[in-house]
Amino acid sequence: MQIWVDADACPKAIKDILFRVAERLGITTTLVANHTLQTPPSRHIHFLQVKSGFDVADNEIVKRLSCRDLVITGDIPLAYEVLCKGGHAINPRGELYTQDTIKERLSMRDFMDTLRSSGVDIGGPAALSSRDIQAFANQLDKFLAIQRR
Repeated sequence: MQIWVDADACPKAIKDILFRVAERLGITTTLVANHTLQTPPSRHIHFLQVKSGFDVADNEIVKRLSCRDLVITGDIPLAYEVLCKGGHAINPRGELYTQDTIKERLSMRDFMDTLRSSGVDIGGPAALSSRDIQAFANQLDKFLAIQRR
């Protein structure tokens, strides 16, 4: 199993957790982004820079993803593609996307997009809180414990 990170929008606190997990458990973790990122020196942590463009990083993750790999992303369409390919996805707030929840998330995303394009100001997501960070760490630990059995 490998961890892939949709790193363009991944919060620093989440990346820091992933760096510690990669080192502690020896899990290859690859950050994919269209701009340069700093990563700690490690044989387990890699960075893949892709060209700028719409969904370029997402498409690269899906292309390289193997069944059972884990993707960290807040991008719901990417999470859907990951699940379709047999992978797993967790968002930075600690939600494990599943086959049971992803279609509902896609529908809600599309609905919100329709509202925005109609001129309705719906605001953006709330800032990542310490509770969100803890929820992510707990979900990641739970997921990895199950996968390593």
